Amino acid sequence: MSETSHKSRVPSGLPRVSAVVLAWGAEPLLRRSVEALLASVKVDVDVVLVDNGCTTDDVAALGDLPGVTVVGDGRNVGFSAGCNVGVAAAAGEYVALVNGDAVVESTALARLVDELADPGIGIAAGAVRLADEPDLLNSRGNEVHVLGLSWIGGFRERETRTEPTETAGAMGACLVTRRAHWDRLEGFDPHYFAYHEDADLSIRTWRIGLRVVNVPDAVALHRYEFSRNSFKFYLVERNRMMFVATTWGTRSLVLLGPPLLALELAMLVLAARQGWLADKLRGYRWLWQHRDHLRRRRARLQAERTVPDRVWMRVLTDRLDTPLIDPPGRTALNAVLSAYWRTVRRWV
Repeated sequence: MSETSHKSRVPSGLPRVSAVVLAWGAEPLLRRSVEALLASVKVDVDVVLVDNGCTTDDVAALGDLPGVTVVGDGRNVGFSAGCNVGVAAAAGEYVALVNGDAVVESTALARLVDELADPGIGIAAGAVRLADEPDLLNSRGNEVHVLGLSWIGGFRERETRTEPTETAGAMGACLVTRRAHWDRLEGFDPHYFAYHEDADLSIRTWRIGLRVVNVPDAVALHRYEFSRNSFKFYLVERNRMMFVATTWGTRSLVLLGPPLLALELAMLVLAARQGWLADKLRGYRWLWQHRDHLRRRRARLQAERTVPDRVWMRVLTDRLDTPLIDPPGRTALNAVLSAYWRTVRRWV
């Protein structure tokens, strides 16, 4: 692992935040992202820049800036593992994860740190807005479905909130947590590679009795693109199954068995129609090949839980309300699943 660091720091008395930024591909906003973090006010910020397969010379150039530490060997090890590499090199009492295509306002990190002064909050996430349309939200927090699906909440809505709100999931594009909390949960599971790792970290936070909040005046502008490709579908579906299999309690899995099976059948049909059936089946094969890891991870996650499913599952939704996906019969589907969940959740 290569590392370039700047160690001459003058103690400021301000909360110290280490912001982890992954550099992947050719990201036109990377320099703006790093410079905006370094310009943050009311916090003492250093940036850990992870070379996660950057294809330009930006990493080397940004590594010369005071307050920037460069780590990574230039391989794309995935978002999950890349963040772990960055946090391992972080020195702050708070850790921020900020996408290389996101630009924070100068007060954003300070507002998130302010929220973490409440010991009952485990993760504080920013209100992420669309860089090309900054009056519209990219995310006010991520929704997490009882069947393990996850999507961005509030997409293309206007911000109307004036106070922080609880959210099931923090979007990994801009969040802050205490380093101690990250270490307690051992960060992201690198097996996720990309997608669902932020939902996993967030739900595990709820399961140990801490809250996840989204802060409307902690703003980050994000160059967001909703891509559709077979590799993304493979990861999203594989990771959803891993997420549910390791995180949901045994009784919850049994009670949700019928709709989970129905969802699998529906996804197989959808994959066949859209041409990514081979990727869906590859996900099953990967899960089988990594079954020992799944068993170990499930045992660990079930042991760490301090809040019963019937309590933490209140943050989940039973409705598929994302504007990014509009399956046929969604209204009827939501009605049936909502009725089913209302019926069985008393036994969770």
